[in-house]
Parts: sequence; structure tokens; C-alpha cells
Amino acid sequence: MIKTLPFRSLSAVHVLRKIVMTGVLSASVAMSGCSLLGVYRIELPQGTNITQAQAQKLQVGMNQNQVLYLLGSPAIKDTLAPNRWDYIYDYKAGTEGERSGALDIKNASQHLIVYFDDNGLVSRIEGIETLPVSQF
Repeated sequence: MIKTLPFRSLSAVHVLRKIVMTGVLSASVAMSGCSLLGVYRIELPQGTNITQAQAQKLQVGMNQNQVLYLLGSPAIKDTLAPNRWDYIYDYKAGTEGERSGALDIKNASQHLIVYFDDNGLVSRIEGIETLPVSQF
């Protein structure tokens, strides 16, 4: 003998509840990929952040060790031009930087160049005007 299961009719409220729950679940899955729930991004500083005040402490006649002490290591020490040090700074604002209104610094717009003579002494400095007046 085969038993049949009793058939329950679904009420309109029960059907409406299933439709609403399915819609809410679908919407939450779809929204999880949206940018509204953005990902935290870190700030990306690259190079040496030098201010005009720091760069103005440089003087013609300083040796390389004194420059290293004041500014730190250069971003570029070219083997084909060993008497030239380039200090380049780029910055990509992350989540916190964007909230505080920090601007991106791109394409080496902050570029300080220090030239040395054959004795290793500073002979010329270029690019102080491209540096910021103060740290941000």
C-alpha cells in the first residue's frame, strides 16, 4: 500500500514572505560586489618626502655624507652619472588620505637633483621649487 503525503495549500502571506526573503537575499548578494561597501586601501608613498625647508639646508660645498644625513638616501643613483643624485617623491592617497583630502602626487612632480663635483662636494642643486613648503 502506498501512502500519499497530505497536500497543504500555501497561503498568500506565506508565498509573499518567500518572495520578499528571496528578493532581500538576492539584493544583498548583488550589493556585496558593489563599490558602496568599498575596500580599505593603504597609502602608497614612494621615494623621499622632502620639504623646501629641508632642501634649503643644503649648501654648495657639502660632502656626500652630509647630504645623506640631511636628506637620506636618494631614489636614483645613476651608475652612468655618479655625480648626480635624484630625490623623487610620488604619493597615492589611500582610504584615510582621501577622507582627509590629501592629493595624489604623480609623475615625479617633486624632484630634487643634487650635483657633485669630482671631489664629491655639492656643486649645484635643482628643483627646490618643486618641493612642498611643509609636510602634509
